[in-house]
Amino acid sequence: MQLLAQDLVNGILAGGILAVVALGFSLVWGIMNIINLAHGAFIMLGAYLTYQLFQSFHVDPFLSLPISFVALFVLGYLIQRSLINWVARAPILTTFLLTFGLSLLLVNIAEIVWTGDRRGITTVYTGVSFTALGVTVPWVKLWTLLVALAITAAMQIWLTRTKTGRAIRATSMDIGAAQLSGVRTPQIYAIVYGLSAGLAGVAGTLIALSYALTPTMGDPFLIKAFVVCVLGGLGSVEGALIGGLVYGIVEAFATQLDFTIGTQHISGSGLQDAIALIVLLIVLIVRPTGIVGKATA
Repeated sequence: MQLLAQDLVNGILAGGILAVVALGFSLVWGIMNIINLAHGAFIMLGAYLTYQLFQSFHVDPFLSLPISFVALFVLGYLIQRSLINWVARAPILTTFLLTFGLSLLLVNIAEIVWTGDRRGITTVYTGVSFTALGVTVPWVKLWTLLVALAITAAMQIWLTRTKTGRAIRATSMDIGAAQLSGVRTPQIYAIVYGLSAGLAGVAGTLIALSYALTPTMGDPFLIKAFVVCVLGGLGSVEGALIGGLVYGIVEAFATQLDFTIGTQHISGSGLQDAIALIVLLIVLIVRPTGIVGKATA
């Protein structure tokens, strides 16, 4: 029972990061109809920016969260206005290939600047944890979960109670009606893409606290973001949170699997990518619109 409780807590803590990772990816996919393969590269840049601020200026990673958001928002906004805006109405394969090329470019730049060596951030609270009811909880991951919940709540409030947020939701529901009501959709698309990149930067900062940094570190999280979006529903803030938590819990329990087929011993810890695909297939069969479905109000 204690092991189950530990796995449940680990899954919830991991799910918080996945929710932030998937939130920006979900917005671009749900509103702009773009599967943004550069999302993982934006996560990586956010992580390296946090690393550089910590190494060069001793900025605490949690204090660098707004810096990562602003820096990646500006980068994403400029990329959308200068590149993606030209193919916004193109077939999805075109934007798919464009964002794939953009991802390769950003990863190669990171390899030039930081090389391919694994790097990490070690703070005074790295590795510090507490135990409650027999369950060990790392402080870093608990704070990360709280930040993820705060970001999700802030995004939901912003999208529902601000003029720009309501314009984004209107564009998502009916672009023609939004344009007739005076919404400048090119500007909205740029804001959405910038917001997605900014959230990816924040996710990168949170990930850098618990994972090693490499130029390709964003790739596994890109796959998980895809699954979480399908699981929670496109364009849904609460769906990203629920999907992230559900996926985190499923992965935490699944990694404890340990079995033998014939003479081949298989450990669940080595099946994380397979678990993602299995979860994706189950969701597509049982509920294609996701747990929450695309936001419509």
